[in-house]
Amino acid sequence: MAQELWRMSVTDLVALIREKKASVREVIQSHLDRIAAVNNAVNAVTVVLDEMALALADKADQAISKGATLGPLHGVPMTVKENIDLKDTATTMGVPELKDAIALVDAPHIAQLKKAGAIPIGRTNLPDFGLRYHTDNALRGPTKNPWDSKRTPGGSSGGDAAALATGQTPLAMGNDYGGSLRYPSQCCGTVALRPTLGRIPRASTQSGGSPLTLQLFAVHGPMARHISDLRLALPAMSGPDPRDPWWTPAPLQGPDLPQPIKVAVTKNPGEKGIDPHIAEGIDKAATALSDAGYEVEAVHPPLSVEAATLWAQLVFPDVEHLILPEIRSLISEDALRFIELSFQTTQETFDPIQGFADRHHIAKEWNLFLEQYPLILGPVSTAQPFNVGFDVESVETVRQLANDLRLVTPINLLGLPSVAMPVGMANDLPQSVQIIGPRYREDLCLDAAEAVENALGTLTPIDPKP
Repeated sequence: MAQELWRMSVTDLVALIREKKASVREVIQSHLDRIAAVNNAVNAVTVVLDEMALALADKADQAISKGATLGPLHGVPMTVKENIDLKDTATTMGVPELKDAIALVDAPHIAQLKKAGAIPIGRTNLPDFGLRYHTDNALRGPTKNPWDSKRTPGGSSGGDAAALATGQTPLAMGNDYGGSLRYPSQCCGTVALRPTLGRIPRASTQSGGSPLTLQLFAVHGPMARHISDLRLALPAMSGPDPRDPWWTPAPLQGPDLPQPIKVAVTKNPGEKGIDPHIAEGIDKAATALSDAGYEVEAVHPPLSVEAATLWAQLVFPDVEHLILPEIRSLISEDALRFIELSFQTTQETFDPIQGFADRHHIAKEWNLFLEQYPLILGPVSTAQPFNVGFDVESVETVRQLANDLRLVTPINLLGLPSVAMPVGMANDLPQSVQIIGPRYREDLCLDAAEAVENALGTLTPIDPKP
């Protein structure tokens, strides 16, 4: 059995371990063997923590033999993106100068996951400081999309998405400032939960004075291959931590809603264009939800294009004036080019005070909309994964990328939860959608995503395509 353990879901692995049908060492070794077999083809896992993982596996097996109380993720392997603190490993941010920046403590949610029994088996790749939609850097090199190496695996959590897709891990830890959980999930055909702001505690030894947009728009979240695995991971990483003043003690399960729950389907937000393959995937998901008893209606959420524009207008000044001066000398040429091209896509004069006032207005309008339609089904990107290099070609290509992601960044602006998931294949690439819900109603998003998954299935793990 051991050679097939890497194919299994988190939920199934937990059951096998508890039922003593597989040891934790067998589970960990199976995933380490899979990394050895396929990682060279995709460069998703940057550091293999084999000795640490096997030592923890033996301790986990001893706990089972002694009849100890087991955590909900006892023995489950996970990978951790290189911009998240994992004790005794480097938080490199993807740059050579930080290759030896060893974290002395775990990030809050990593400590909680380890307490729940999860075992880190590797670090994963990202673009420089996570500030690009393609995963490449001077320290680790590029991560390849396992479906088509000429296409991007997405960013910034591209290493985790590619590792999941190829069976190197069943659970991965990424983060999302402007789509960094959801876009790689689309590119690689995996699932991710972008939680509500304040749900999962967030802190890093690498961040000093954190810019306001980073505080308000960035969150940590789980990535996996199955919706049930996101559901299992979320409570194990959502506890309080004094290092995050934004953490909120909101219940994980909200009140029941009147049935049937209404879903707003926004296939082409703002009527600004969509690839027919992406539109077809949204139609499939809408049909699956309708068949599952949801009331599906084609209607756009309010001010979504304006929200995407406002996200950029608020984020780019923070990046330009507060983040870039600190990292300019550290980042690679392509990362710097993407950032500087991005600056040119927004208006030069902008009042951030008025911008945050506009954010409040948009949030109110979305709250009113979500009162009527508690769920929104739409695209992650309205285009299939771009060809490697597209994001650093010109201002026009960066502007097109922003247009393609115009339903992604509003979710960051407003701090809402969203699940990204695959719904099939088209043009030999994964089709994906996102399901958006009200604040702190991850449960509604996960319920709907599970209904879609039950109808349409999953796509991974796969062997990397030549």
